[in-house]
Amino acid sequence: MPQVPRRHCRQAARPACRPAARQGRSASCKGLAAGALACSLAACAPALDWREFQPEGWPLVVAMPCKPAIQQRPVVLAGQTIDMRMLSCTADGHLFAVGAADVADPARVGPAMQAIGQAAQANTRAAVLRRQPAAVPGMTPHADATRWQLQGQLPDGQPLAQQVQVFAHGTRVFQASVIGPQADDVRAAPFFDALKVVP
Repeated sequence: MPQVPRRHCRQAARPACRPAARQGRSASCKGLAAGALACSLAACAPALDWREFQPEGWPLVVAMPCKPAIQQRPVVLAGQTIDMRMLSCTADGHLFAVGAADVADPARVGPAMQAIGQAAQANTRAAVLRRQPAAVPGMTPHADATRWQLQGQLPDGQPLAQQVQVFAHGTRVFQASVIGPQADDVRAAPFFDALKVVP
């Protein structure tokens, strides 16, 4: 089960500050700075309680840092109204969500994944900071399977970061998202790295 490496940050910070009692204030400041640098380089973030599981009826293993709520609602993807089932929860001020929808027709898979990415950008007037092919073990290879890192804003002007990944297995399209003020790789990696399609 993937874990955010907070413990390593603590271990790096403590030894840097211990010599302060013997070497005086200057050494203490240097140690504190070294500890802060070590923590920064390790990309510290609050430890989260990641739990891996397979949602009922899904050929997908996911990991969530909190107990997800489940909802199902109709959505319009590429001109087709379909039911999307969504699992989501909030931890450390960020939303973690995975959704799935069966578009039934293989020809609709690509347009559906494109529509999800377009909606994620349009909803928050987001700029694309990074775009790369999605790489989920077991997924059906597709040119439109993509992962985005986005930077947008809420209606009140507050900044909002997103990492969004879309991929498919057969005619079932999946969307995985991390959304919040600092949806960086440290928070997103355990979530995305745990995704895998299973038989």
